[in-house]
Amino acid sequence: QVHLVESGGGLVQPGESLRLSCAASGFQVGIYVMSWYRQTPGKQRELVARITDSGRTIYVDFAKGRFTISRDNAKNTLYLDMNSLKPEDSAVYYCNTGPTWGQGTQVTVSK
Repeated sequence: QVHLVESGGGLVQPGESLRLSCAASGFQVGIYVMSWYRQTPGKQRELVARITDSGRTIYVDFAKGRFTISRDNAKNTLYLDMNSLKPEDSAVYYCNTGPTWGQGTQVTVSK
């Protein structure tokens, strides 16, 4: 059974960094397209970054230069490194592959 579990969220100040992790089970992260999304109350879930099975990475504009998506095939885990965080990055971040979503991890950026 395909399962995704996010972790690593928390409360940070503007300008600080966080690393989100997504532990996968039931499949290998290295052979599927994996994505990070985020959602704030009242808004649609939006794509943050994606990594293809070939390792190509895709970032939406607000993530370029600040966020890095990566994966560790040995640990079967997807990561999102977020730097220079801003208050507007506050959201629940979700890991995704195909129809499968994790439960999300809350990121709050505030003084």
